[in-house]
Amino acid sequence: MAKVKKTPRPKAETPKGFRDYFGADVTERKQMLDAIAKVYHAHGFDPLESSAVETVEALGKFLPDVDRPNEGVFAWQEADDDTWLALRYDLTAPLARVFAQHRNDLPTPYRRFAMGPVWRNEKPGPGRFRQFYQCDADTVGTASVAADAEICMMLADALEAVGIERGDYVIRVNNRKVLNGVLEVAGLPDEATKERGIVLRAIDKLDRLGSDGVQALLGEGRKDDSGDFTEGAGLDGSQAKTVMGFMEATGSTVDETLSNLSVLVGDNETGSDGVNELRQIADYCADAGYGPDRIVVDPSVVRGLGYYTGPVFEAELTFEIKDEKGRPRQFGSVAGGGRYDDLVKRFTGQAVPATGISIGVDRLLAALRMKGRIGADTQGPVVVTVMDRDRMADYQAMAAMLRAAGIRAEVYLGNPKNFGNQLKYADKRQSPVAIIQGSDEAERGVVQIKDLVLGAEIAETASVEEWKEQKQQFECPLDEMVAKVQEILDR
Repeated sequence: MAKVKKTPRPKAETPKGFRDYFGADVTERKQMLDAIAKVYHAHGFDPLESSAVETVEALGKFLPDVDRPNEGVFAWQEADDDTWLALRYDLTAPLARVFAQHRNDLPTPYRRFAMGPVWRNEKPGPGRFRQFYQCDADTVGTASVAADAEICMMLADALEAVGIERGDYVIRVNNRKVLNGVLEVAGLPDEATKERGIVLRAIDKLDRLGSDGVQALLGEGRKDDSGDFTEGAGLDGSQAKTVMGFMEATGSTVDETLSNLSVLVGDNETGSDGVNELRQIADYCADAGYGPDRIVVDPSVVRGLGYYTGPVFEAELTFEIKDEKGRPRQFGSVAGGGRYDDLVKRFTGQAVPATGISIGVDRLLAALRMKGRIGADTQGPVVVTVMDRDRMADYQAMAAMLRAAGIRAEVYLGNPKNFGNQLKYADKRQSPVAIIQGSDEAERGVVQIKDLVLGAEIAETASVEEWKEQKQQFECPLDEMVAKVQEILDR
């Protein structure tokens, strides 16, 4: 008789590119997002929870930097028809569908914020996961740049609300129309040309390559340190000078920057419109008390050049951190967004203006941890130990008394036979206090309170004599238990 082959046990591991989030991670993220949501709500934005699954047709062309419509997402086909579904890859594409579907019932403009996980079927790497959190706020249905200014001001408020101090961040604002005008002046009017695509990619690499590297890509091309050659746009000296002038137009004041940009675009209508929009945004922000110490016009901001249609924004944290080699550098960007006026049009056939911002939740959390501005309460619950199985109801009553006073508490539910294991469990739970009541204590109406935090401190630092003087465990009447535990927690 043939031997039956055993089914192998599944491996207990997360899929590649995914991770598990435990207590402190979840608590800190919620703490941060609650603070941001409070700011968004104060600005008149309403929360929206849309489906995690959308039709592939509704999502359309997914990520701005990929060519295939279904690239970069987790998608599958329904068994009973030809419909393809996909997990959302961001929170903006679902917003376009929601607004188009419910536009007759929604106010216009529609202000909404959304927070939740998104999924991208991309190659994972260090710090790059296939599931991550996004935190968005958008205004749909108005072309007024006052909406763009409002987004920038609200973002500044949100950063300060979570603990990023003024002076540790700056929100940089640019306008795609200005860049389009500059490229038209430089003789690159057609967005579909190969040369213009190379120029846009070169501009987007300014932070990484510096001015010299970008200038090389605008010309004949660039060879990197490994010897690999990247083809350039082939611009002549005058054209390259115009493009470089755009990236180097930042002056010492907002007025000087706008003046430099006006000179660059000349009488180009598209570029002039963009400069005027930037001036309006700067004026709106300044009049509301958001000066250049918080929000600035910066032509070097070039995020999502193929995606945005007008103003673009980026929130950068300016404090220094150390990289993996110990070298000082600025923390960098934690949020970005801008105006996108074409997404809803896919559903309605009519242009619907929209603008918004997306905060990188993991990056902002990392920044707050580095600054010591966030910290989840990692303290576990008070553990009521079990000395007598038959008195479980009494122990549950004790835990209920603690919870009624707002104190986290639980009853030990493992095998109570070995009391040492109960204390080991409390240590693993990072419990501050253990409650002990045997039959003798029950008859006298008292409990033993064991201060586990003090016990750990004594074990690490105190001498034997000092240890004897410390009261890491003491007895008190049952009706004083809650007050005594609260004293320990307050300490």
